[in-house]
Amino acid sequence: MQNFAPSGALWRHAGFLRLWAAQTVSSFGSRIAREGFAMSAILSIRATPAELGVLAALARGPGAVVGLFAGGIVDRRSRRRVMIASDLARTALIATVPLAAWMDVLTMPQLYLVAALAGAASVFFDIADHAFLPSLIAREHLLDGNAKLGLTEAVAEIGGPAVAGILFQLFTPPFAMLGTALTYLVSALFLLAVPVRELPAEKTRKPWHEDIGLGLRAVLDEPLVRPLLGMTVVFSGFGAFFAPLYLLYGIKVLGLSPALMGITIACGGVGALLGASLSNLLTRRIGIGPTIWGCCFVYTASLLLVPLAQGPVWRATTMLMIAQLGGDGFAAAFMIPITSLRQAVLPRAVLGRTAGLFSAVSGIVTVLGAILGGLLGGWIGIREALLISVAGMAAAPIFVLFSPLRSLKTIPVSAPA
Repeated sequence: MQNFAPSGALWRHAGFLRLWAAQTVSSFGSRIAREGFAMSAILSIRATPAELGVLAALARGPGAVVGLFAGGIVDRRSRRRVMIASDLARTALIATVPLAAWMDVLTMPQLYLVAALAGAASVFFDIADHAFLPSLIAREHLLDGNAKLGLTEAVAEIGGPAVAGILFQLFTPPFAMLGTALTYLVSALFLLAVPVRELPAEKTRKPWHEDIGLGLRAVLDEPLVRPLLGMTVVFSGFGAFFAPLYLLYGIKVLGLSPALMGITIACGGVGALLGASLSNLLTRRIGIGPTIWGCCFVYTASLLLVPLAQGPVWRATTMLMIAQLGGDGFAAAFMIPITSLRQAVLPRAVLGRTAGLFSAVSGIVTVLGAILGGLLGGWIGIREALLISVAGMAAAPIFVLFSPLRSLKTIPVSAPA
């Protein structure tokens, strides 16, 4: 076994620092875009709730579709070039929104198309990024590297909406989207300066279903990763119940104001920041396996406060804030070692395909879970549906408890073939 304790080596790693800078500006751009599409539709086009629902689905749906074939494309090309191409594609796509607004021709079909294509480019970026990091830094620094990247995501989750709000206040939402386009351009420029040290690209092309099959075999053949696939299915499926119900529950059932709900949700970003900071400490103290299943259990226990919240608004708000802090914090703490483990023990040549598999599986069950959660909320009640969601997610770490990953302390020292 190898000690994967964090060190200061990455602070002196020029390539990683450039990648980190690229992801920092890209993460803030993603948060601005997430708010910007909806705000542009509401304020510039006066979209209906149904149109906003379609827009949200198109922005998130590509993960389920693109993941089916993106992994093979990523593995047969330079991962860094795929990331740069994704950034440039997002720059060009999102720049059409302020351009159309300036020409007074912005429409919902254009927002639908841009949101879907930009979402697809983001999936390519994320899969290539997952496959690229092990080529850039040493295996013993993967936990430290992913923890640093997780910190950036948490900071962006806290500060991104605030930056978006300032831009929307200074400019109309469509023109504020120009800031998003610029962040992706800056990200591409940073990536251009990252040194390349990748495996030779494959020359043989395969149908997308063979790529998915290859990725699936690689996951199923690795006993330390196999339980993570089952965990992802259960966790993503039941976790998706919260998407259509959480805001409605807080505002309609508990009586929180929209502003108070916004502050409550922002607590999740603070929790994620703390969780990303503590992830390495936990893996050193109790091991990678116990960190994964232990933090997952605590995560679901924290979320139990959501359907149990009741009473005066101050009490309900406090319970939701604690759930956001603990839930997002412990989620970040166990997601970082999961990512690092997959990168370290799976063969580098198929990291794109395995990441595509996880992206597709997570996307499909998330869509199904969101639909089922909405139907259950209308049938048996919102609070009851959220209780079922928490109970379902509590079953996710059982996959780890009945596997060799349960007691794993450190990542195996030998690299995969």
